[in-house]
Amino acid sequence: MLKNREFLITVLLQIGILSIGVILLLTDTLASIWCLLLTAAGIIVINSIATRKRYQEIKKLTAYISDFQYGEESLDLLDNREGELSILKNQLYKLCLTLLHQKELLKKDKVFLANAISDISHQLRTPLTSITVMADLLEQQDLSEQKRKQFTRNILNSLERMRWLIESLLKISKLDAGSVTFKKENVNIKQLVKRACSSFLVQMDVNDQTLVIDGEESLEFVCDPAWTVEAISNIVKNCIEHTPSGGTIQITYSDNHLYTSILIEDTGVGIAKEDLPHIFERFYRGKNASMDSVGIGLALSKSIVMEQKGVIEVESEPEVGTKFKLKFYR
Repeated sequence: MLKNREFLITVLLQIGILSIGVILLLTDTLASIWCLLLTAAGIIVINSIATRKRYQEIKKLTAYISDFQYGEESLDLLDNREGELSILKNQLYKLCLTLLHQKELLKKDKVFLANAISDISHQLRTPLTSITVMADLLEQQDLSEQKRKQFTRNILNSLERMRWLIESLLKISKLDAGSVTFKKENVNIKQLVKRACSSFLVQMDVNDQTLVIDGEESLEFVCDPAWTVEAISNIVKNCIEHTPSGGTIQITYSDNHLYTSILIEDTGVGIAKEDLPHIFERFYRGKNASMDSVGIGLALSKSIVMEQKGVIEVESEPEVGTKFKLKFYR
């Protein structure tokens, strides 16, 4: 209360008038009634002036809030003086600053959402168009059995691509919404890595690619097995797509007092220097991206690892290969 400048001025003025009134009462008893009336009038006038000034300031604040609400984004509100109104002004300034920051974030979110919807529409339109064309061709009466099987296989591949895309988008949406509860289970790392690579073994065999898994057999760490398999699988898939025939994908895992490390490296075409900072961005496709690349797998992997208090580091050299290092901190 002692720091309230307006209150102190009002109280001091009232004390001054009362003191003058008491002195006059003591020196001239005949004028005591007039002194009493004048003192009361002075106090009323001082309170009226103080109250009027306070209401004027409150009126200004109300007008400022109204203007801010309807788009006037001025921040001319700071007041370095002491007093309750000055404190209120400063708090309103902080609130308006926060609201402006939130407004900018919402603008960015809207742009990102619009771009994401556009990208998703494009990614779904391609397999849908392919399915429509193949379905029309299958209706031809003179179509050979070989062509019929080929078109049917193409339709199934397109449907599988759509399924993967939709599931990936649902997973990343759940992570964004914070609706995923990660389990904490002690799992064997080698078994986890093998599980993540199991669905790619046939593809690697067809591509004449070699898979090497290196690490201590009994080594374990705490994670959510299902989500961690998803993260590793997406990175391995990326390595396979960018590694030529006869190449190698090597996965090395280790453990120390700070974190568990899983290193996934390939002998592929590598990532261009200008693309390296963006590979974990959603729907980003670098110049070495494959035709079927959507640009969501690595973004999903990063979100999964980060949700488990981990990080992903990447190193790459064109025509030499790429290294992804996953660190899960204790």
